[in-house]
Amino acid sequence: MKQPDYIGIEEDVDAKKRSTWLVKDMSPDDKPREKALANGIETLSSTELLAIIFGSGMKGKSVVDLSREILSGVENRLDRLAQMSIQSLSSRYAGIGPAKAISLAAAIELGRRCQREIETNRDKDVAITGSDSIYREMRHNVENLQHEEFWAVYLSRSNKIIGKERISKGGVAMTVVDVKIILKSALDRLASGVVLVHNHPSGNKMPSVQDDNITNRVKEASKLLDINMLDHLIITSSGYFSYHDEGRLN
Repeated sequence: MKQPDYIGIEEDVDAKKRSTWLVKDMSPDDKPREKALANGIETLSSTELLAIIFGSGMKGKSVVDLSREILSGVENRLDRLAQMSIQSLSSRYAGIGPAKAISLAAAIELGRRCQREIETNRDKDVAITGSDSIYREMRHNVENLQHEEFWAVYLSRSNKIIGKERISKGGVAMTVVDVKIILKSALDRLASGVVLVHNHPSGNKMPSVQDDNITNRVKEASKLLDINMLDHLIITSSGYFSYHDEGRLN
């Protein structure tokens, strides 16, 4: 039989007898689903949103308390929670099995895809004016990943985005990039400019020797095709590094 959700435990009377309050006994104003229906999903706290995703808690701990504990473990930072793998979630927290961990991962991935679609649909109207505009366009694609991904953003003559492409996907420390793929995609789109973007899961924004190498190779090859390489951004969860802004594309 499924155990009921608990939202708290009263102070012990004799260390053996405990009484509990069930979620069903809460005021309607304190129940996440009821609050969402009455006031809108956007009015819920992150704890309450997690509680809805998980659906149930465990014996002695309500789903709300379980959600609060998980957020506390990542210093209430959703970006850090998004970086946790399914295996890590289910092994780190009592009450979070594979099913709950997968439900959370699915919700986070849906959020990512929604953001990407929003950005894709407005790409034709977006003009790149500097590193910050590229960062705003690409951060949701890579900033919270646990592995490296390398992307190319292709621009028209007026610096409007005409396409984005993930060139490669690698491990925690590096990914292999084929310059020919980047340039072929640029030619197929009749692009006048290209910006390179990749992430550092470690959080270190500074470029590596390999980053410098691929930057120089793409820059030199682009010149031969009359394609302007405008920048190379390294994105982390705390910001980004721009080769252009740092004067390293000269």
